[in-house]
Amino acid sequence: MNEALLRSLTPSVLGILVRRGADFAAAEDAVQEALVEAVRVWPDDPPRDPKGWLVTVAWRRFLDHARAETARRRREDLVEEEPAPGPAPAVDDTLQLYFLCAHPSLTPSSAVALTLRAVGGLTTRQVARAYLVPEATMAQRISRAKRTVSTARFDRPGDVATVLRVLYLVFNEGYSGDVDLAAEAIRLARQLAAVVDHPEAAGLLALMLLHHARRVARTTPDGSLVPLAEQDRGRWDTAMIAEGVGILQAALARDRLGEFQAQAAIAALHADAPTAEETDWVQIVEWYDEVCRLTGSPVVRLNRAVAVGEADGPRAGLAALAALDASLPRHTAVAAYLHERDGDVVAAARLYAEAAHKAANLAEREHLTRQAARLNAHRHD
Repeated sequence: MNEALLRSLTPSVLGILVRRGADFAAAEDAVQEALVEAVRVWPDDPPRDPKGWLVTVAWRRFLDHARAETARRRREDLVEEEPAPGPAPAVDDTLQLYFLCAHPSLTPSSAVALTLRAVGGLTTRQVARAYLVPEATMAQRISRAKRTVSTARFDRPGDVATVLRVLYLVFNEGYSGDVDLAAEAIRLARQLAAVVDHPEAAGLLALMLLHHARRVARTTPDGSLVPLAEQDRGRWDTAMIAEGVGILQAALARDRLGEFQAQAAIAALHADAPTAEETDWVQIVEWYDEVCRLTGSPVVRLNRAVAVGEADGPRAGLAALAALDASLPRHTAVAAYLHERDGDVVAAARLYAEAAHKAANLAEREHLTRQAARLNAHRHD
């Protein structure tokens, strides 16, 4: 399978679908599904015209989704035409559904994947990205989970830890994309923290609030990303930060440290710094060490490498980065940033351009492309 060929054809195929009348988001989904199908089919039956094959399959996928959406809207119209129901008590059972999907008959990873897809509203592609696995693999995992729970009794809801993990991943998707998704995750985290005696429930809520408080400063009016160091801190929501810090302090006082409390402590240190230059990076590295100890997450180790680069210098950060798998999402972008900090503009520009090709969304891709262009322009001045 020529992955480079697929990557090179993707923008062209996407452009053709948009010119044919597909909106950009639907076209992106259709092209992604066509790429997954290509990975499955091409090794045994390579097409003579790869681009034409991708266009045909992607357009069919788009039409299928469009027809399904039209049918769904028609069903909703029919429902709206029905007489209004009588008064009924207002009940929000969303959090209960999270617990039911986190069923004991499922492994924690399968329970999280199923809940994200069935209740959280994420696409299979979004869930796969959160787990760092191919979309086809995640689709199979979700299908198996559905089959497992289809015959299971729902008299034993799942545990709090699994529900916390789901809410965390839903928030992460919302934080980088859909505002309503992040707000919904915060709403459910508030509910959960109010009904369970679990310090990590408070830790997760604090983490969400501290991150969400910076949301409006993360992008420009045209949607461009603004790195943390360049954000206008006057636009941060100080009331939300104060609430998050208060919740975190109460959770830490219980002396039952968990992953979300440690991550919230990192976010609180960023929020506490009046300027980027005054950030306490040494303490942030110490908290990242705690998160690594608690989770062993490679993504956390990647973020720690950035913090080490700030606390001990870019070469120390690059040394920490060298111990990680280069295929990790954002690994190349982190390498670019650290090389730039170290003064290696040539390598940094090349890595920024490479990272742009790997970016998971358009805003990130454009940001990394601008970084590469900025360094290349500086070199030629």
